[in-house]
Formats: sequence, structure tokens, C-alpha cells
Amino acid sequence: MLTDADCKNASCPPDKQRARLTDSNGLYLEVSPAGSKRWFWKTYSDGKEGRLALGSYPEVTLKAVRKARDAAKAQKSEGIDPVLARKVAKLKKLTPAGNTFQATALEWFDLKRESWSGHYAIREKRNLEKDLFPFLGSRDIATIEAIELLAVVRRVEERGALDVAHRVLTTAGQVWRYGVATGRTPRDVSADIRGALKPHHGKHFAAITDPAKLGALVRVIRGYQGGPIVRAALQLAPMLFQRPGELRAAAWAEFDLDAALWTIPAARMKRSVDGKRNGDPHLVPLPRQAVNILRELHPITGNGALCFRGERSHARPISDNTLRAALLTLGYGPDAQSVHGFRATARTLLAEELNIDPLVIEAQLAHAVKDANGRAYNRTQYLKQRTTMMQAWADYLDKLAQGADVIQMKAA
Repeated sequence: MLTDADCKNASCPPDKQRARLTDSNGLYLEVSPAGSKRWFWKTYSDGKEGRLALGSYPEVTLKAVRKARDAAKAQKSEGIDPVLARKVAKLKKLTPAGNTFQATALEWFDLKRESWSGHYAIREKRNLEKDLFPFLGSRDIATIEAIELLAVVRRVEERGALDVAHRVLTTAGQVWRYGVATGRTPRDVSADIRGALKPHHGKHFAAITDPAKLGALVRVIRGYQGGPIVRAALQLAPMLFQRPGELRAAAWAEFDLDAALWTIPAARMKRSVDGKRNGDPHLVPLPRQAVNILRELHPITGNGALCFRGERSHARPISDNTLRAALLTLGYGPDAQSVHGFRATARTLLAEELNIDPLVIEAQLAHAVKDANGRAYNRTQYLKQRTTMMQAWADYLDKLAQGADVIQMKAA
């Protein structure tokens, strides 16, 4: 075994790369020709020799290094790889923020925010600041137990916001998984309570799918006595079945009426931030009925940028509430038919009554689906088929509005 004098006087012959002075139980002092002295402890894993650095002499004394060796031996006897444990400890020290739930959550939020839409980022921040931080923010995330998180989420349930409760739990789970990834906590406790929440059944947008009832609705829309801007938007909503926000904010520059095509920029579509920045525009073929409606509207709003400009400001489009209120005036409340519900109306009847290929319908709805090989669906495909489909759909709406008795509701 080594003595302090041995360590102090140790040297490396000039013809060698290093010299090793053995102590006991795998501990040794390695001396370089330049005179540096470092402590190492031999380790073995899967039959291969390794070593654990324990510091430099004389900063780490012989007595101190033996204690460090014994501590490493104790770790190994408990099934812990001391080399790996050392690496993990170093990585934890590199974590820039603290280990509280709030610090972890804010770091996660900042990391993800650029990839989210503005609306989604606002919702996530609200989940954190309103429902999680006041109760868990100052706690070390590793010490929070599942039952504590459940109590926090149940506070949201108690105010009747079941859908929000599920979203808050989802947000918490993402924070916990980030905490696991950054070494702040050993596991995601949110997974333990997913079955403990009250079930939330999302409510679909109201949509008429009975042909006769849809015909009645189209007739009253065409008889709408309100302003021409709202009347045009109401007529186009079921005919083009795009998302309400995409229709309301349509700009004249997006339309080529001679080519009967509406090109919605990627930035206005419901997509990820990357999809909005780098995605292809969504192409909407216009049936002749839609072209006629837009040509009639152009003398009214064509001197500005927006097709469906608001009354108070020509720089802003009509609001979603404007179209909802118009439907309500016609006798169709939110439980009977919503503006967004025209998408479900078209999706259902195009497939069931007009026998359109579902892939063509999904393309027109701007839904990203997978093809048979698992590739993401290209939203600009099927343009020829969609052009034919959109004209057939507009003609079908005309027949329904006329009360054509050839349209029969299919048996359930």
C-alpha cells in the first residue's frame, strides 16, 4: 500500500509514457513524465477493464481518495455503475435552470414555443400559469407525487372544465417527460393518474347530413335578407367547405376567377409553424356557382384587399360570430348547424350520396393523411378530380335547394 511519502516522491522515468503506483483494491496513482499525478480506480464491465478518475494528487490526498474508492465500490455493490453515475451527475450540473416544476416547465416551453402556433403557445402558457404554477411551481419536480398532481387537476374538474382538465394533465405530462430527459426527475408521474380523471367526450361541430334538411338550409341561406357580404360568405360556406377562418379572411389576390381557382397561402392554413412557413398553398377549385357569387361581390369589396371585409374596419374581415349570428337569424342555432360543421356535411354527403373517393374529399378538406406507403399526403394532389368533385357538389346543392325528389335519405 502507498504512503504519503510514496505519493509525494513518485516520478515517471523519461523513457516511459507513464508510471503507475498501486495502492489496494484497484486504486492506483498515475504519474506522467511532466510530473502530473492522477488517481484512478480500476473498474470492470462486461469483462472489459475501465477506470474511474478520482482526482489529482496532492489536491486529493491519499486518505480522501481511499474514501472515494470505497464509495464507488459501494455503488457498484448496489448495481450502480460508478462511471455512468459520474457522467449523469456532470450532465445534471450542465442543466441551466433549477429543478423546480416552474423552472423545468419554462425551459420546456421556451424550447418548444418556436414550433407551435401562436394560439397553441397561448393555451399551453395559460395551462401552466393558471392551473399548475400556483400549486406546484415552487416544488422540486422530483419530489412531487402523482396524488399531488391529481389534486391539482381535479381543481380544474371541479369548476366544470373537463376538457381543460385533460389538457392541463397533458401539459403537465410533457413537462415531466422533459424533466426526465434532462435528469431532473426519475419518472413521469402524470402517467399514473390518466385513468383517474372524469371522461371528457368532445362535442363535434353541429352538421346537417340529411339531404332534405340540407336542401331546406340552402334555400333559407339563398333567401338571406342581410348584407351582401355576409350573404355571399354564407352561400360559399357550404359550397366550398373550407375552415371558417380561411373563408372569412380570404383576399381578392388569392382568387383567379378566370381559372376558377382559390389559392390559400400556407400561412393562413391550420398547420404547424413549419408548415405555415414552408408548406405548399392549399388549392380550392371553384365551381361556376362560386365564381358567379364572387363576381357579384367584387364591385362591392373589390376595391380593397379582403373579400369579406368588416363593417367597422375594411382592414379586418367579418368575424366568425357574424356568420354564426346569421345562421341563428335563419333559425339554425349552434346545435343545429355550425359554420365549421359544413365541412362534416360535405365530407359525409360527398361520400355517401355522390360516391366520391375519400382521398379526394380529404384533399379538398386540406387534411394531411397517409398514403399506402406511409408518406404524408401531398395537399396539392387530385386537383383534376377535386375540380370535378367541386362542380358536382355545387350542382348537388342546387338540386337539393330546388327540392329534387330524386335525392333520398339512405336507410340507417
